[in-house]
Amino acid sequence: MSARAQRPAGGAQSGARLSVTLERSVHGQLEHIAASVRGLGLRRRHQTVQVADTAANRGMIRAASHLLRVHAAAAEHK
Repeated sequence: MSARAQRPAGGAQSGARLSVTLERSVHGQLEHIAASVRGLGLRRRHQTVQVADTAANRGMIRAASHLLRVHAAAAEHK
């Protein structure tokens, strides 16, 4: 069985979340970089959002890594 078949449905790894902050402006960046930032749900500098730790989100983060600060999101208490 491949590693891909063992991942949970939806691509998220057991509900892991990442906290992403837009540190620098997207002004003057290539269109695909600005689109990646928008795809993560970021609109303004210093805005922070929490996104699922998926391959798609990691790809968007990698494209705009020079504009972002990323760390593991704090676990929520229930």
